[in-house]
Amino acid sequence: MLEESPEPSWLSEEVKTGTTIIAIEFDGGVVLGSDSRVSAGESVVNRVMNKLSPLHDKIYCALSGSAADAQTIAEVVNYQLDVHSIEIGEEPLVRSAATLVKNISYKYKEELSAHLIVAGWDRRAGGQVFVTLDGLLCRQPFAVGGSGSSYIYGFVDAEYRAGMSRRQCQEFVVNTLSLAMSRDGSSGGVAYIVTIDKKGTEEKCILGNELPTFFDN
Repeated sequence: MLEESPEPSWLSEEVKTGTTIIAIEFDGGVVLGSDSRVSAGESVVNRVMNKLSPLHDKIYCALSGSAADAQTIAEVVNYQLDVHSIEIGEEPLVRSAATLVKNISYKYKEELSAHLIVAGWDRRAGGQVFVTLDGLLCRQPFAVGGSGSSYIYGFVDAEYRAGMSRRQCQEFVVNTLSLAMSRDGSSGGVAYIVTIDKKGTEEKCILGNELPTFFDN
């Protein structure tokens, strides 16, 4: 009689978006970016997950941490913002979205393992990037997160310039993701980019072989 093969260890591991996420403000909007690799333990379980989740028409969040926890927070906030938008009769503010994410993260900080960067455009303050983590709410000109962020802090500090244009910010995001994906074993796949301004959102997927290479032989 054949013995049953043991269950793969990754089936019992928590699925995590060991990842690189980034968002940056420019005059008139924001650019968000992420890689697409999802892992469980040491195994890659999804190579093309889009970790840039819409919270409203012109507000997105970048997900890292537990995939299930991060997606749940995004879905709950998306619903709450839809209701809020109907109640006030206009588009919600980016800060309102970030505050909702912050409140959920703090209330369930013992149960949830997720870090979300919230970014978008609104009529009051234009493009904005907010960091939310365990009750923290902080607006920053740019933010990075995920396992790949530890490899790129020096790069972003050296390359960031205040007042960069839309095109320069897009290139900054792509270069940052490419560098992180080449260094961090938990980051990889394709790069997802979302640009948001007064006119709306522009989504783009950049394949791995189209990303800039930092380590040519």
